Amino acid sequence: MSTAAVPVSPICVALVGAPNSGKTTIFNALTGARAKVGNYPGVTVERREGAMRKSARAVSVLDLPGSYSLRGETLDEQVVARVLEGELDSKPDALLIVVDATTLQRSLSMVLEALEAHAELPSALVVTMIDEMRARGGKIDFNKLSKTLGTPVFPVVGHRGVGIDAVFRALEKPESWSRSKTFPRSEGPEARYLWVDKVCADIGATKIKPDTRSDRVDRWLLHPFVGVLVFITVMVLIFQSIFTWAVPAMDGIETFFGGVGRLSRTVLPPGLLTDLWADGIVAGVGSVLVFLPQIIILFTLIHFLEDVGYMARAAFVVDRIMGWVGLQGRSFVVLLSCSACAVPGIMAARTIPSPRDRLATILVAPFVTCSARLPVYTLLIAAFIPAATIGGFIGVQGLVMFALYLLGAITALGAAAVLKATVVRGNISTFYMELPPYRMPTLKLLATQVAHSARAFIKRAGTIIFAASIVVWALLNFPRADTTGMTPEAAAQTQLEVSVAGHIGHAIEPAIKPLGYDWKIGVGLIASLAAREVIVATLAQIYAVGDPDDFDGLRGALRSDINPETGEPVFNIAVALSLLVFFVFALQCTSTIVIMAKETGSWKWPAFAFSYMFALAYLASFVTFRAASAWLL
Repeated sequence: MSTAAVPVSPICVALVGAPNSGKTTIFNALTGARAKVGNYPGVTVERREGAMRKSARAVSVLDLPGSYSLRGETLDEQVVARVLEGELDSKPDALLIVVDATTLQRSLSMVLEALEAHAELPSALVVTMIDEMRARGGKIDFNKLSKTLGTPVFPVVGHRGVGIDAVFRALEKPESWSRSKTFPRSEGPEARYLWVDKVCADIGATKIKPDTRSDRVDRWLLHPFVGVLVFITVMVLIFQSIFTWAVPAMDGIETFFGGVGRLSRTVLPPGLLTDLWADGIVAGVGSVLVFLPQIIILFTLIHFLEDVGYMARAAFVVDRIMGWVGLQGRSFVVLLSCSACAVPGIMAARTIPSPRDRLATILVAPFVTCSARLPVYTLLIAAFIPAATIGGFIGVQGLVMFALYLLGAITALGAAAVLKATVVRGNISTFYMELPPYRMPTLKLLATQVAHSARAFIKRAGTIIFAASIVVWALLNFPRADTTGMTPEAAAQTQLEVSVAGHIGHAIEPAIKPLGYDWKIGVGLIASLAAREVIVATLAQIYAVGDPDDFDGLRGALRSDINPETGEPVFNIAVALSLLVFFVFALQCTSTIVIMAKETGSWKWPAFAFSYMFALAYLASFVTFRAASAWLL
């Protein structure tokens, strides 16, 4: 790119646009950033910043939250308004407004609002989805639109890079963008809409054919009965695929880490450092990374459904159900975001206009099954639920996984109903969301999104799980016991008993025994307060401290563990079900507690959430263990 006549002073350009307009795709194209692109509002809950690539000038690009208006009805819209006014940071030097060519008539009202409110800023318009607009018979006169608005207009196809070079060149010199001195200022809502209708008629934007394909599909997917059945069917198929497709890869990873542990014992000298590496780090971190294939499958399917446009429809279908408990469809979008991690999900609650609805959603968000629970669920289901099928094709293990997700969702709705009727009583706010047309995502986009989710999981394994594994190893191995003359199995058992972790486990065992748990599970529960999946790493270390040559995987170790006092198995189906139920309800995530305090502005709400969720987890686990034990008899 030529650097002739390019100013040298750095500038900041703000990206503004409605959800689903392609704004974040443009941001990725300009900066090369791997920002997440979603087909429903609330994905970008905070501004994102990146340096424009291929530029001779230092251009900083701000990706602001998707907004239908600059009037600041929701928290994310308020962020946009405050950034553009210079209240949160220095005021941007230019404004790049992104609109969808297929919905231009709905988008121009916000364009007019932005141009009026920030007439002092050089502004330009990026019109995305022009390929789709043309496929539906549209032919917009972009030159006439540019003259009408008094700003440059750039038609693009963002995900294919069509027209992006022109945007690059323009962003290097926004000072040259012309602004009409006679730009018409609207007087009232009504006058603005009349002006928009006239402009759209003049440029041909009203001649785009309706998306009949989407309408035909929506007739079924948005049906109050059929739509719910489709949603349930889709979820069941997702969880069936998690167990069916991931098993070979999981077995391979488990074999790999088992081999690393045995090799380490062979080539490294005996001692504490070798024990730390083999029993602490390899066993702890490896036991969590085993579930990476399931994480990849789960988020591949979820991202695909988001990008195709289905999840926005699911929000509308569920809106009626949300209304029964005092919430609305936007809360469903937030809760759906929690399926990856409750932290960004709770932050996405900023898209909810009503403060009471927002607080109620935050207080029930931890019930939604996040990726941190997946290793726990998978471990216990694979170890104790038979790999049988119903009707020859519906796996029992997949059904149990779906039931756990469903239990968490139902509990979240029930808790929301109670909260909305008591401590956060209030009216339901209006729910509106633009349904995106169905679009097939590119493989590059899908791979980027899945890689982002996988990296986040691996990062947790390499940071939180890694640190927790070292701490747990130290608690399991100190103080050192005198095991002279003992067999490896007896020595391992003695060391566990005298360790700090052993003393902690035995101290809390009377409190958890009614749930079917022994002291070793208690140690795992304490460790899981840092992050839920730490219990897997903890149990892996506890059961790996014996002879590593006989260690055939954590699932096998759990099945074969016998209580020396009673001669009964430590784990059985009743214990496994009780533990699964405990993890459905309990709030075991320090990061979630911290973000709840930040988003609510008080520590009383996280304390309230932790307390009532723990009480519910204890009661439900007690009932589950007793009922399952009676059933097994």
